[in-house]
Amino acid sequence: MSSVVNSVDTLPEVKEYEHVWIPMKDGVRLSARIWMPEDAEENPVPAILEYIPYRKRDIKRSRDTQMHRYFAAHGYVAIRVDLRGSGSSEGVLMDEYLPQELEDGEEILKWLEQQPWCDGNVGMIGISWGGFNGLQIAARQPEQLKAVISLCSTDDRYADDVHYMGGCLLNDNLSWASTMFAFNSLPPDPEVVGEDRWRDMWLQRLEGSGLWVDTWMRHQTRDDYWKHGSICEDYDAIQCPVLAVSGWADGYSNAVFRMVDNLKAPCKGLIGPWSHIYPHMATTGPQIGFLQESIRWFDHWMKDIDTGVDDDPAIRVWMQDSVKPKADYKKRPGRWVAEPEWPSPHIDKQTFKFDHHSILKPGEEPVNNDPLPIQSPLSVGLFAGKWCSYSAGPDLPYDQREEDGGSLIFDTEPLEKPIEIMGAPVVELELESNKPVAMVAIRLSDVAPDGKATRITYGLLNLCHRNSHEFPDKLEPGKKERIRVELNDIAQKFPEGHRIRVSVSTSYWPLAWPPPEPVRLTVYPAESSLTLPIREPRADDGELEEFEQSEGAPEPSKTILKPADHNWIITRDMARDESTLHVYNDEGTHRIEEINLETTKNTHEWYRFRDDDFESVNGEVKSIRRLKRGDKWDIRTETRTLLTCTKDEFIIHATLDAYEKDRRVFTKTWDRQIPRLYI
Repeated sequence: MSSVVNSVDTLPEVKEYEHVWIPMKDGVRLSARIWMPEDAEENPVPAILEYIPYRKRDIKRSRDTQMHRYFAAHGYVAIRVDLRGSGSSEGVLMDEYLPQELEDGEEILKWLEQQPWCDGNVGMIGISWGGFNGLQIAARQPEQLKAVISLCSTDDRYADDVHYMGGCLLNDNLSWASTMFAFNSLPPDPEVVGEDRWRDMWLQRLEGSGLWVDTWMRHQTRDDYWKHGSICEDYDAIQCPVLAVSGWADGYSNAVFRMVDNLKAPCKGLIGPWSHIYPHMATTGPQIGFLQESIRWFDHWMKDIDTGVDDDPAIRVWMQDSVKPKADYKKRPGRWVAEPEWPSPHIDKQTFKFDHHSILKPGEEPVNNDPLPIQSPLSVGLFAGKWCSYSAGPDLPYDQREEDGGSLIFDTEPLEKPIEIMGAPVVELELESNKPVAMVAIRLSDVAPDGKATRITYGLLNLCHRNSHEFPDKLEPGKKERIRVELNDIAQKFPEGHRIRVSVSTSYWPLAWPPPEPVRLTVYPAESSLTLPIREPRADDGELEEFEQSEGAPEPSKTILKPADHNWIITRDMARDESTLHVYNDEGTHRIEEINLETTKNTHEWYRFRDDDFESVNGEVKSIRRLKRGDKWDIRTETRTLLTCTKDEFIIHATLDAYEKDRRVFTKTWDRQIPRLYI
């Protein structure tokens, strides 16, 4: 997968335009930052668009400069556009992936086609939000769009996104909504939109953006709200080539396998050990030269250069070696493996049966079917880490032994030889519940000879969703049900002498919201099983071409005024019988020298519960954002969201305060009650 590229030290000079207005058909203007080859106006070239709400002028300035200047130096116009209502663009941003956002995206493509420096061909690249709208715009089939690189995104907004998993409400839903609550509270830069306009634009945003967590929690099933923007509704609508990328520590790796399998357009998949970040910036290594890989992809599809993309395997993944459990890793040992097609004929299924004596037995050996009850404490899940690792502190799962103490566990005998898996493990359970609303969490772990348990993958299922995410139905207490849980895809080696463990719990807080009341499940082991996707090592694994080393354009100069500080802290107040997970993500304060602007980002999250009281669980997020330019401009916003519950409803309390030079100029409070629907 290598290609010949210029080193960072020899990148050619490019033209850069700090701010360009792009008019929309309704009169709203979007703000763009553009890089291009010096001779592009005389010799038009293709364009690469990234289209996201994360403030190109300040918050993402460093990353954007590294990436997009690199693209321009390799013969493309690179353009970063703030979504309507974000950054320096006009309008109000009221939700993610709205039809207006996608229509604006098509208008941008048309505008690019008409520019003298663009040859009419456009590619889209983006991670997370930008990966989502790249796919969604591609499904609308604009003629200008010739190729997409989509990282850390999904084809199914309900089943496999930040909001719900297996019909269970994720707390990343609250965390992410709070992140956008804070982002949407920030004003445009007066140096871009004008001293006479920025304040009015800011107040318009503060008043009009809304409380997104309220919207998302009013759609607790897979309804039309989630079907919009889910390309799995019609894979055939995408007709341009797609490079789908993710990481094992990311929340979106499953979608890569599905897109490679289902897209009729050319599609390649790449999954490394990374979290929710571009692979050339990954904090969990090894990094790769992803910018070079991007140029290979776009050169092939937009410049008709034979870069070998057609010969790449259908999917290439990092086969992870066994590691001790840690909440973060600088590097995951392993090796690259690939499959020429997916699903692969090289993957075999091996089934293990559950046994009454906490044993996983291979094949169809007879097992004891005496029923096994489990009613997990709310503490199961405190060491689960984030649904999606954002590289903001130690957010990966820790040693699972404490979690296993509140779970049913089933272990294999020590392995007589290594086993490698690639794909989605599947657990089938015969069970009954004593309550009409229940969930099950299933974890697959690598247990070392010393007993330390490293979680490899997991899956959740709201048992009311056992037959349908669109039309859930309650359980009949005491009635046997057969359920199937497909765990997250993974590529992992289990060494000789290690054990493979399946753990079953009835809650997984705070990764997911628990049922309305404690639940006791009874599992019938003889009718339950684990199926692993076994991939035998092959000689051609060692023949894969090495990736280029990571590189990019130089970062713009910035001064660190206050360093970043990230951590996860678990506390247990024995006197009050209260437990709290405190996550703080303080990104510090930086001054961006180019635009003489100081930025501050600070977020704290708390997830709490008391004893075995399922109505005591709550999540709270507080954020501070500040932008300051000398003594001339100083704004600060403070947002807070508190989510609590009763047996019958969710309760949201949120506040937003905005300050200009310590004078509060806006305040708003929300109090909402939302019925719980089978959740």
